[in-house]
Amino acid sequence: MEIRKGDIVGRISYGKDILFYVDRIIKMKKSGKAYAILKGVQYRIEADAPLEDLERIEREQIETEKRGIETKIKKRLNKGIFIKEKNREINNKITNALILHLDGDRKYSLKSDRYYKKLGLRAVVKNIPENRQPQVIGSLVRKYNPDIIVITGHDGMIKNGTNYNDIYNYRNSKYFINSVIEAKRAARGGKDLVIFAGACQSFFEAIMDSRSKLCIFSCKSINRFYGSISSCRKNSNY
Repeated sequence: MEIRKGDIVGRISYGKDILFYVDRIIKMKKSGKAYAILKGVQYRIEADAPLEDLERIEREQIETEKRGIETKIKKRLNKGIFIKEKNREINNKITNALILHLDGDRKYSLKSDRYYKKLGLRAVVKNIPENRQPQVIGSLVRKYNPDIIVITGHDGMIKNGTNYNDIYNYRNSKYFINSVIEAKRAARGGKDLVIFAGACQSFFEAIMDSRSKLCIFSCKSINRFYGSISSCRKNSNY
């Protein structure tokens, strides 16, 4: 069965352990071999694989996976809403922080915006490709003057990359790092920012490098979709 853009697939060589959607298909000039650029459905991972290593996932399995994810998200959202209602009196006396969320994936951007609203958080969500985030974040920080920034998308090591300490072995980590630096430069009056930066398999040690002089929370344990939103909820009430 031919693999096409938009298909939900699994990598046979990895036992189809993670569901991906096919973002695009490219053909190598020298070998003529076709590869798919993949982005995770559950995890914020970007990878590539030859088409012959991919198997299309049955709709029934996809729907089961989606229902499972949605159920987990709803439980955590309901918990967050309960806590917010329980502390309504306190919340009325304080100002919720403003969140600026940059996301390289359109689907995740829409979900994030929806769930921020359900939690009653003030958030500006922008769908911006990872490689463009450093170019635009400065103007967005100056425009919105946020208290919390989320910089995310998909990431992962380049196939056959062996040096975990080489930034060029990561697909998008360098863009996240540059975005953090630009956000700091644009912050008004040296304002302290809480920044959640990275995605699954990002080079977090580099993102958290002291040269940025920022309070950055690694997303290493926040690799599923809901993680950054949950973290923002916890940090949004000053």
